[in-house]
Amino acid sequence: MLINFPLFLISFAIYNMIAFLTPGVSWSDHLFSVPMQSGATWTITFGDGLIGLSLVFLFFEVLKATKTSARSLIDHLLSTLVFIGALVEFLLVREAANSIFAILLMISLIDVLGGWSVSVRSARRDLTVEHQPENLTG
Repeated sequence: MLINFPLFLISFAIYNMIAFLTPGVSWSDHLFSVPMQSGATWTITFGDGLIGLSLVFLFFEVLKATKTSARSLIDHLLSTLVFIGALVEFLLVREAANSIFAILLMISLIDVLGGWSVSVRSARRDLTVEHQPENLTG
């Protein structure tokens, strides 16, 4: 099911496709411009667009983390594996050693830490233990 799919894998896949399959494209290349009311022009680069898309993915990952089920554990494990794989890529691959990838890595870390902590807190809230009085006669 798509719910257990770590969305940050899409961000890292897009990064790798652009970095390895289109060697002439730079992350600072112009993607599009937005004219502002002030008369300035807001220029969006490829890197800005990928970071924005990753932040949207982070929103959906946090929403997925609020669901407590057996599948949420698998989802968190997959997100953790994506983070570990991206960290290894950042440390060992020359094309990944830049600020765009580092920011994607930080967003992925926030996803992993936030996902685990939201799940733990949701599970604690769902777990209720009733207090029994000590003077029960039976």
